[in-house]
Amino acid sequence: MRGPSSLLMPAAIVAVTIAGCAIAFATSGYAHLVLSLVALTTIVGVGLNILLGLGGQISLGHVGFYAIGAYAVAILTLHGVNFWLALAAATLLAGALGGLLALPALRVKGPYLAMVTIAFAFIVQHAIIEWKDLTGGQNGLMGLPPPSLGGVVLGEREMALLSVVLAGAALAIFARIAGGSWGKAMVAVRDSEVAARSLGLNPVVVKTMAFALSAAFTGLAGGLFAPLMMFIAPDSFPFSQSILFLLAVMVGGAGWVFGPLVGAIITVMLPELLSGLAEYRLLMFGALLLAVLWLAPEGVMGSLARLGMRFVARSGRPTTGDRGVDLGAFLRASREAPGLVVRDVGLSFGGIRAASGVTFTAPPRAVTSIIGPNGAGKTTVLNIVSGFYRPETGSVALGAAELARASAWRVARAGITRTYQTTQLFESMTVIENVLIALRGGRLGHPFSGFSGAAERDVAETLLAFVGYRGVCDVPAGDLPHVDRRLVEIARALATRPRVLLLDEPAAGLMRADKTELSALLRRIADLGIAVILVEHDMAMVMGISDHVVVLDAGMVIAAGTPDEVRHEPRVLAAYLGDAGLRARPRLREWTGSRDAVLACVGLSAGYGAAPVLDSIDIDICEGEMVALLGANGAGKSTAMRAISGLLRPVDGNVLLDDASIGAREAHSIAYAGLALVPEGRQVFAELSVYDNILLGAYTRGRIDRRAEAEAVLKRFPRLRERIDSRAGLLSGGEQQMLAIARALMAKPRVLLLDEPSLGLSPAMVNELFDILAELRDEGVTILLVDQMAALALTVADRGYVLEAGRVVRTGTAQELAGDPALEAAYLGHSEAAE
Repeated sequence: MRGPSSLLMPAAIVAVTIAGCAIAFATSGYAHLVLSLVALTTIVGVGLNILLGLGGQISLGHVGFYAIGAYAVAILTLHGVNFWLALAAATLLAGALGGLLALPALRVKGPYLAMVTIAFAFIVQHAIIEWKDLTGGQNGLMGLPPPSLGGVVLGEREMALLSVVLAGAALAIFARIAGGSWGKAMVAVRDSEVAARSLGLNPVVVKTMAFALSAAFTGLAGGLFAPLMMFIAPDSFPFSQSILFLLAVMVGGAGWVFGPLVGAIITVMLPELLSGLAEYRLLMFGALLLAVLWLAPEGVMGSLARLGMRFVARSGRPTTGDRGVDLGAFLRASREAPGLVVRDVGLSFGGIRAASGVTFTAPPRAVTSIIGPNGAGKTTVLNIVSGFYRPETGSVALGAAELARASAWRVARAGITRTYQTTQLFESMTVIENVLIALRGGRLGHPFSGFSGAAERDVAETLLAFVGYRGVCDVPAGDLPHVDRRLVEIARALATRPRVLLLDEPAAGLMRADKTELSALLRRIADLGIAVILVEHDMAMVMGISDHVVVLDAGMVIAAGTPDEVRHEPRVLAAYLGDAGLRARPRLREWTGSRDAVLACVGLSAGYGAAPVLDSIDIDICEGEMVALLGANGAGKSTAMRAISGLLRPVDGNVLLDDASIGAREAHSIAYAGLALVPEGRQVFAELSVYDNILLGAYTRGRIDRRAEAEAVLKRFPRLRERIDSRAGLLSGGEQQMLAIARALMAKPRVLLLDEPSLGLSPAMVNELFDILAELRDEGVTILLVDQMAALALTVADRGYVLEAGRVVRTGTAQELAGDPALEAAYLGHSEAAE
């Protein structure tokens, strides 16, 4: 729960409720109405706080539920039904309709979700107007009987007291939900729906519950509004009221217990204080929202609470692990588990075969690694095994359970869990809460069930200590450094008691010492009886800890066996270094241009917020030269390209273009200076035509004859001329790659940067592409080339640099590197003999 979880919170809610009741006794007349409206807005705000603050879903149609609650109470009481029964019925009706609305609404996200809820509000409004026999149409319903309790009719003061008490109860219920298992599940789905599914949470059920509870609270408030006003009509529920309800939550602080109360006080009282400017009410609220979003984006309560939480990281208790928990007993189901059997799995995306006949077995107590070059299908296979993709063919079996076409959350409950290339922690939850939510395995109990007990916390802390986390448990996971994020994600995965643990590049971004510790951890996890399946680009790590290695290329298994067996398999070497059937035309004569560098990296270090991926590299490219930047996946090649082109700000060092520093410049400025990047994955403008894509390449060149320039480029790419008016997104992968190069050439760059141009292309298309690169080289175009096919790249290049773990480990001419054993070692790790 965002806020205290001790007795302080209930005491504060009671104190606020008593203060509201005291105000009701101390005032009279119109003040009672204002107090009641503050209380009703608080109740609606609590509902929206569940939906927005916990669930991350935006609704602009909650006035529809407000109207449903009001009309339900009005109609029932006018027909002789007791007010209290009518109020309960209105609350349940609104909640049920909220759950039904969630089913179509949750198929869309962002602005589309808001549009669905807006449509719902308009449907309710027009139904009220048209259903005249029941609702009175435009005339509304009047003469509503006042509520009574014990034979005493409730007047204005009593209605104010009732509203205040129910508002206090709503705050208490929200505090219970937010601090319980359902509230944490809502936050988890909001922060990372993908990770939530991999822990066994069903996002549809969680989001539907959020909608239903939110609508029920709003219906309750509407049910109180009807007797309070004694008259309701369609004009009583304008669409603008939905915006004001949402504004109250955002101003007060979404996700915080007292956020709706603070927001209600501001949004209800502000017009009263500025009564002479009533016609400008919406204008004032708009200005207020802008001010809050600018000065306090977390709302009033969020900003105040954030100030009070700064000391937690300094004063919190670090993980000790000495909690008396036997992890072996905790994971006993894993020890006795059968292995995972993947048989003949196949999947295509738009005609591209991402996986074809993939078969392997991952036994318990073993580390099974899946390796392969970029685009081989490794992550696709993990997504199939974990239920995020449904294969077209084949089987995924865990013991007697067939899971090939089960949803991800069902696969997780069956015993398969995973981590991700980019960590998917629930960042607004604390470290310990990330692990505790996983302990439940997706099973949450009733909506008001608690979150954890002392025993569960002991298990969570033991798991954190087991993976090597030594930080504070009660800090937000989003504040952790990269290494700790990796460890917490693994601890969270273990908390589900998995039979199979899938790890997708867990060593990415780690220093060598951290990788060594991670290797030891994976070995300990396997020894607990878990089948560990590892996808990793660090070949030294893979070859050092794997019991079995499966090699993929173009979605197919090309080799499988022990690390030593696959390391020397010819098909594996061809997949990583290039197939002998692929060709490229070398220079007829050795390059003899000027040795003055056009582009140079000097001590360049760069990364993505954690340990630098590049560690002080020095490279240079001379005019008219083609230089290849080589290395295994994860070595830092694409990071170097991004840092050079300005898409990633260097951590240290510099980039020089014609002796001018460009390391601190923005990407568009570097493009104007003369660098053109053809990024990995083509990145063509899919909705534009081929011709428009080409013309955009000359954007940096000012006044030129673009048509003539485009004609000159098209002579080099006849395939593109044939498809000149086609949408770029309809081209094949090879054609898109040619288009990306043609677009870059339109800029007449000083240096052309090519990042993995052969990725995902057929051999025939690769040959055609490299023929074009050879032509460009021979014409004097300066090129820095990154390509997964090292042997092919060295055939066309003049010189090369070999990267390993972000460092340059070899440099030399293409001929020297082609015969250097260090190149093979950089891709497939060092053999035991060499070590």
